[in-house]
Amino acid sequence: MQSPIEWGIISTGKIAGAFAAAVRESPSGRLAAVASRSEASAQDFARRFSVPRSYGSYESLLEDAAVQAVYVATPHPMHAVWTIRAAQAGKHVLCEKPLAMNSMEAAEMIDAARRCDVFLMEAFMYRCHPQTARIVKLLREGAIGRVRCIQAAFSYQGSQDPRQRIRDKALGGGGILDVGCYPLSMCRLLAGAAQGRPFAEPEELFATAALGEAGCDEAACAVARFDGGILAQMSAGIAVLQENALRVYGTQGYLHVPEPWRPDRHSRNCRIFLHEPDKDIREFVETPSLSTFALEVETVAKSIESRQASEMSWQDSLGNMRALDRWRECVGLEYESDRTPLHNPPPGTS
Repeated sequence: MQSPIEWGIISTGKIAGAFAAAVRESPSGRLAAVASRSEASAQDFARRFSVPRSYGSYESLLEDAAVQAVYVATPHPMHAVWTIRAAQAGKHVLCEKPLAMNSMEAAEMIDAARRCDVFLMEAFMYRCHPQTARIVKLLREGAIGRVRCIQAAFSYQGSQDPRQRIRDKALGGGGILDVGCYPLSMCRLLAGAAQGRPFAEPEELFATAALGEAGCDEAACAVARFDGGILAQMSAGIAVLQENALRVYGTQGYLHVPEPWRPDRHSRNCRIFLHEPDKDIREFVETPSLSTFALEVETVAKSIESRQASEMSWQDSLGNMRALDRWRECVGLEYESDRTPLHNPPPGTS
């Protein structure tokens, strides 16, 4: 039996806590260390999640020889810097989404993983859930005929405090990067599945957004066309609560997925509904034994020798970042990282 992977966690925010709980649930992982830029924060996190070692700097965690894999849970602008430094330290990396601030950074991260011969995956946990695999299977089997249109949304009513990360442009605030990456990645996945490919890239993409006072997008919508005439409608936001659902329309019916991003948010019973003309609604249920985040930990474990996971490959992540670049370009949303070379990391990354 393979020994558990010793995990280190970089940053101590809410998502880091969710991941720590998942590692404790997972049979393949074990918590080894946590790091924060504040020693007190790292110690508090270690107490709450029973992490053996805590560090007051990210560098110290990377120097810990016992740590085999690192979860990068920092704000978006620090993903690239710490993923690359982790790779250079010989650590496998699971990096929180979006993988980077732009596709140039993503390409450098992937190159670092390749050169250092370490695993790297973007942490889209929904991709690791059997519900997503079932959606792909249904489309490939022709359950709704030929796919014509995909609708996907991820949006929430966040804090109005301009000091919060989601409204701070210096921290990559706004909905497109924070949650728009989900519906975009799903549409690319399903447009590819409809044509027997792992994913597809949009041939055209048009978008608009409502920008707030800080210059971050509060609500954004995009429309894309894929090969085969498949259309996709995507929406995201940090200042509007929408129905965060997925619908896939075909020539012989449509799929409705009420919880595409966090399938187990209300129950371990995850449901997909198939609507067909003049027929009763068919229901498909997936009930995995582990939570969505724990399934992500297991995906890393089973894929680590291959250095990338089929659930979210390097080329898939790079394609998603390129499409996010196009979405932001359409709405005129630019970040400092788009103008600053990666070898000049943003302030406060060390």
